[in-house]
Amino acid sequence: MKTVLIVEDDLINARVFSKILTKRGGLEVKHTENVEEVIKIAQSGEVDIILMDVSLSKSVYQGKSVDGIKITQMLKADPQTAILPIILVTAHAMEGDRENFLKQSGADGYISKPIVDHQQFVDQILALLPKQNN
Repeated sequence: MKTVLIVEDDLINARVFSKILTKRGGLEVKHTENVEEVIKIAQSGEVDIILMDVSLSKSVYQGKSVDGIKITQMLKADPQTAILPIILVTAHAMEGDRENFLKQSGADGYISKPIVDHQQFVDQILALLPKQNN
């Protein structure tokens, strides 16, 4: 079973995403907003894809405040985690934001909140999951 890591500081959003992904997508879900944990989990190979909230208001790494863009940049810069697909999730859905965030972060996808179409949400995530060769 594929596993999604949800990096989200709003517990209600994290629960909603989790429920949609397990029920509709048949995916396993992990959740954390702890940056060290995100990096550790990504490097461990325990997850197949990351859903990254852009504006993580409480996240700190090495004494500095970091947002989802910064964490994504760090993961994409690390050869060990560079190929892990990362989808940015944000309520900042102004025109131009999508391109801007994707370019800035190096992320593989972008979903705006709130999630209205649950099936489309699941489909976007499934589309970026690495295909398994069995």
